[in-house]
Amino acid sequence: MKLMKLGARPDTFFTSGPVRSVYTEVATDLEIFVDNCLFRLHKFPLLSKCLLLQALCADSDAVELPGFPGGAEAFEACAKFCYGIAVTVGAHNAVALRCAAARLGMTEAADRGNLGAKLDAFLDSCLLRRWRDALAVLRSTPRHAAACEELGVTSRCVEAVAILATDPGGGSNASASAAAGCSSSLSSPPWWARDVSELGVDLFWRVMVAVKAAGTVKARAIGDALSVYARRWLPNGYLPAEEAGGGGVDDANHRLLVEKMASLLPAERNAVSCGFLLKLLKAATVLRASPATKAELTRRAAMQLEDAGVGDLLIPSCAGGETLYDVDAVMAILEELALRQAAAGMPEGSPPPHARGHHRRSRSAESSSEFEGARRSTSAAASHRAMVRIGRLVDGFLVEVAKDPNLPLDKLIAIAEAVPDCARPEHDDLYRAVDTYLRVHPEMDKSSRKKLCRVLNCRKLSETASMHAAQNELLPLRVVVQVLFFENARAAAALSGPTVANRVAGVKALLAKTRREADGGEEVVVKDEQRLRGLAAGAPGGGGEDWSVEGLKRAASRISTLRMKLEEDEDDDADDEAFVHRARPGLVRSASSRVRALCAIPAGKPKRMLSRLWPSSRSIAASERH
Repeated sequence: MKLMKLGARPDTFFTSGPVRSVYTEVATDLEIFVDNCLFRLHKFPLLSKCLLLQALCADSDAVELPGFPGGAEAFEACAKFCYGIAVTVGAHNAVALRCAAARLGMTEAADRGNLGAKLDAFLDSCLLRRWRDALAVLRSTPRHAAACEELGVTSRCVEAVAILATDPGGGSNASASAAAGCSSSLSSPPWWARDVSELGVDLFWRVMVAVKAAGTVKARAIGDALSVYARRWLPNGYLPAEEAGGGGVDDANHRLLVEKMASLLPAERNAVSCGFLLKLLKAATVLRASPATKAELTRRAAMQLEDAGVGDLLIPSCAGGETLYDVDAVMAILEELALRQAAAGMPEGSPPPHARGHHRRSRSAESSSEFEGARRSTSAAASHRAMVRIGRLVDGFLVEVAKDPNLPLDKLIAIAEAVPDCARPEHDDLYRAVDTYLRVHPEMDKSSRKKLCRVLNCRKLSETASMHAAQNELLPLRVVVQVLFFENARAAAALSGPTVANRVAGVKALLAKTRREADGGEEVVVKDEQRLRGLAAGAPGGGGEDWSVEGLKRAASRISTLRMKLEEDEDDDADDEAFVHRARPGLVRSASSRVRALCAIPAGKPKRMLSRLWPSSRSIAASERH
């Protein structure tokens, strides 16, 4: 630490209780009250250098200086300077002495070579040219914030720290702790980040603004510095202490910190990780930050959502929220993502300018067109991979939030439908979310279960998921039938293996079953339903069937017919009522009765009977034509 010594005379000041004075042969003639301390001094040395005391002592020999910068210690140092007594100045007291000198009016107008000018020269030529000293001076400015702002000390310190941070050789004066931190990690933040993180939020914000304005620091380095600062002042997963169980934290300061951090985010896409952005959004939600801050964090998170994790999306709801997690915040991110995808897709969907004309293109133009096409193809492939990662991320998020018993069904469906179909090559994770929601909400009625299951595409379920779904008692029976037939359609298309034959045999046996008595009882219906659900699990359907290739092809054709019938969405209750009035009186409306009707379909007329199982105006008309 650099020090400056002012004056050469030995120290003759002494303290006696609350009184401080100086040994001299001349009696004191001035009394000054500073910070509950009485100074008995002489007028001549002080008034010759202090304009304030000249004005105050014109009418009285006793003066009081309330709220003096630096208190009694700073005033004593100024008084010693007036007496020519040696005074040591360093980074620890330079700001306090500079503010005290300004308060006393120790300027060049009072005396040449006064204390104020000497301190300014020492700051500019020495302290603010060294990293450790500059930081120490800057950290001391908040104690005298108003005076430092008026004197320009704070702005000079901020500018000096920013220059040292952006200077490639500025790290030579960095503290040992910062150097150790840089050498301990392969992907460490910039050398100055740890030291700057000790500043208050206002000073940190001003330093980072100056660093960004210099234009010599990479955006990634600025992002790393922001991450270090957030970890320093927003611990416990970037949540306030009372939310994490700590308590006793000033929410206003944390809210200001999050808002300042959001305003400092670099414009570059990969300057900060998506996890960091979502953690800031999590803190902003809990702290009730400004809507502009939340909107900016939402926009930035949507730009790189594919890099996030499921835990990052689990943003706690504000106090008094109806759900455990803030699903509205995630929905806002997905909506922003959809807007960005739509905006990015518009220019790609339009034909390039050179393709609109019919004139002959040169060889260079053709090469340029091929290069542009290859570039667009690569970009589209990368975009598709990113969307697939986003689909997995959202499905994982749905699995977690589906455990919340207070989550409304409409919000779950809205988030599930916010992801485009191309982002889900398979629906296994989405099925897990649906199954979890059904188990947590066993009181759901039939129409709500049907509404929820519409988000599933049974064609995209794996074999394991299909087997589980076919035996899932919580799913609507129509979904079970869809899963069963789509799985057996894939098996029939393969046309190989004993397992395929057994599954197709089960379906064929189910279709060829003769009708039983209308009053056969509920036990028969339950057994039929259990048999239907067991087909997807690989249960054999019986023997004595044609296992030739031609027989399997006929089974596959029949399954294809069932698929076309199933694709007609006939789940509305109004359609069910219309079917019941058109059908024969003995047909009941329940799902179990439909399974029973399915089991009783004559082998020769599957289409006519399926038109009764899944009613619609088109199916009825088709059956009449048959």
